[in-house]
Amino acid sequence: MTPLRRTPLAPDALDTTDRAIINRMQDGLPLVSHPFAALAKDLGLEEDALIARIQAMREIGAITRFGPFYDAEAMGGAFCLCAMAVPATRFDAVMTLVNAHPEVAHNYERTHRLNMWFVLACEKAAQIKQTADRIERETGLPVLLFPKEHEFFIGFRVTA
Repeated sequence: MTPLRRTPLAPDALDTTDRAIINRMQDGLPLVSHPFAALAKDLGLEEDALIARIQAMREIGAITRFGPFYDAEAMGGAFCLCAMAVPATRFDAVMTLVNAHPEVAHNYERTHRLNMWFVLACEKAAQIKQTADRIERETGLPVLLFPKEHEFFIGFRVTA
């Protein structure tokens, strides 16, 4: 898992093409034998150039991961938003412990008393509490659970 970005990117870190790639990737990849080639064609790029740009955006922290979004509940699983109040002096160590759990879908630092927010995605609903309990034992810190009450779909777009 890529470490958390703690400083903003420079305003010129992404060019118009990078922004167009980010926007297009929000719509998903085509389900074809060469999805990056098809995506590159949509964007007027060569496949190798597209892949290199995605890798470069990952390296500078503009994107932290690239992959499918699974609906755990539709497949019989469960997910839950979680938060922790982590002392600043322990943040990196606790982040490493939390991120070591394969159930952790993503993890974010916030400037708030509850400064670590992450999502647990599990095969069974009971595993949410079990995983949170393991994290509490490993870190010595309480894990607050915020189960979903309503689902909202949002789109993320950048000015291209």
